Order: sequence, then C-alpha cells, then structure tokens
Amino acid sequence: MPVIAVDAMGGDFAPDDVVKGVAQVSLHTEIESLLVGDEQQIQATLDRIPYNPERIAIHHTDEFVAAVDDAGTGIRHRRRTSIMVAARLVAEGRAQAVVTAGNTAAALAACARYFRTIEGLCQVALCGVFPRQTLYAGQDPLALLLDVGASVRCEAADLVRFAVMGSVYARHVSKLAEPRVALLNMGSEENKGGAVLIEAFRRLKNQPSVNFVGNIEGHGLTKGTADVIVCEGLLGNVVIKLLGAMADVVVDSAGTGRRENWRHKLGTFMLESGAGRLRELAAYEDYGGAPILGFDRLMLRLPGRANARSVENAIKVSAKAVCSGVVREIAAGVERL
Repeated sequence: MPVIAVDAMGGDFAPDDVVKGVAQVSLHTEIESLLVGDEQQIQATLDRIPYNPERIAIHHTDEFVAAVDDAGTGIRHRRRTSIMVAARLVAEGRAQAVVTAGNTAAALAACARYFRTIEGLCQVALCGVFPRQTLYAGQDPLALLLDVGASVRCEAADLVRFAVMGSVYARHVSKLAEPRVALLNMGSEENKGGAVLIEAFRRLKNQPSVNFVGNIEGHGLTKGTADVIVCEGLLGNVVIKLLGAMADVVVDSAGTGRRENWRHKLGTFMLESGAGRLRELAAYEDYGGAPILGFDRLMLRLPGRANARSVENAIKVSAKAVCSGVVREIAAGVERL
C-alpha cells in the first residue's frame, strides 16, 4: 500500500481532526500515513486515541499557512510550512500522494514548486465534487467538476484536456467504464457560449477517448446527466461555492422553521426530504476529497471545515488513485491528444 503524506496543520479543525482521521485509517487499512506538522501537537492528540503506530509516522515542521493567507503573501517561498514539506516529501519519493484541508492557494503553490506539470498541458485543474441524482446502475453519486479555480480563462484545447483528465480519474476512482462528460454552458445547443466553448464542443464531439454528452446548463448539474463537467476556473469556482452556500441556507432555514409557529413547522416537515437531500451538499464527510490534476504527483484537497471522517475517506481515495495509476493514465491520455 502507498504512503500518504497528510498536512496535519491544514483545515479549520487541525491538527486534532486530521490526526483522528489518520488514526482511523491506521486501525482499519494497511495504508501508511506520514503526518506533517508540529510533532508535539500531533503526538498529544495520538496519545488520547487508539491508533496503530506501525502505520503512522510524523515529520516535524512548526510552520503552516493560515486559511486567510493568499498567493500575494509569499506562500510559494515559505518552504517550511506543512503543506510545502508534505509536497516535497512526495516529490522525493518518501510518500506517493498528499492530502490537505488547508489553504487552496498554498496547495497549488506547493504543487507548482515541487511537482512537474504533465507534458502537453498548459493548464492544471483544481477539481470539485458534489452530490447529484443517479440515472443508471453503478453511477457514482458524486459528480466531478473541473476546473474550479486553478485557472481563470481557458482555451478550447485546455477544456478538452480537462475532459480527458476528468474521464481518467472517474474511470479509475469512481470505477465508471464510460464516464459521461459534459461542457458547462449557457445552453444545450452546440453554437452557444462564444468562440472558445463552440470550439471546445466541436473538439470534444470528435474526441474518441471522451464519452461526450454535449453541453449542460446550470440546472442540469445535479440531475445526473454527466459524471464529469468541464469549465473555465472562474465559472467553476462560482458554481462549486454556490452549491455549498445554497445547501447551507436551506439547512439553516429548516432549523429555524422548527423553532417558529405551527405554519413554519408544517412547512419544514413537508420540505424535510428535500432539505435532507440538500443537507448532503453541506456535509463533506463522505466526499473523499477532490484532486488537483495535471501534475506528475497527486494531491487531494478537502474543504477547510473537513472533519476526521473526511480526512479518513480522503486518504483512502488517494491511496486508491495511486494504486490504480491515475497520474500515469492521465499522462498517457494527454499524450494521445
């Protein structure tokens, strides 16, 4: 089994929840974890919980990137932060993938510093996952959206490469034989969306390695029509954050309704099943993280509010991706283009 480097200091509940997630992995799998962060804090948490010491190692560093830091604060040059050290350990071969719930800008900067971009790529992709309806047997209940923030604007060729990368990931991690790929657009017609999207549609339609199902509009994202959705990073970032925010609003509103008069309580009761479904959008425990694709090494990101269960699942997903050779298959798919 691979060794997974885990950024112990990344996330709203780090290091406690991160360490607890790693401890669960050590007890129930053969995956080895390398916790990167403040050794004293990490060990203090481990001392309070059961874990298998044979499957956990600690690499000490006393620096980390705060959630509020951005690329303008010199993140790239802070080499002793936990996320930078974790990426370096993977680049050196001491681990095979990174899991972090830390700062997104820092995660991308760490990849850019220590990993190499796959030959033939001009843009890497930050992925996002979200729950949706399932329309056929064996379909993953989570859809993959890329890019959600590594880029701002893309060319048509970049969107085609995103489609190839997303297809490979879905085949190997979600175990979909022919993942359905769609292009996020303002209409279903192939002449919608301007020159870049029109050209991307034309290329995807003629790309044999991609099961392209056409354009998808915003209201179709959660209907299960597509397993992989590609778009420019600016649009994808807005979409993934909007999905989570809307789920939070509905869940909060449902809780408020229970405390109001009988009319609100009745309305809340009638909407309970729908609110429960939307609550899944706000719950990240089962997501298993989302990858940054396009580098010669793998990093999985979790939302900052990830808890122990989220971290546990992300480590399992990253090990699965490493064992199935996702990065190697992506490189081969891009080369075929």
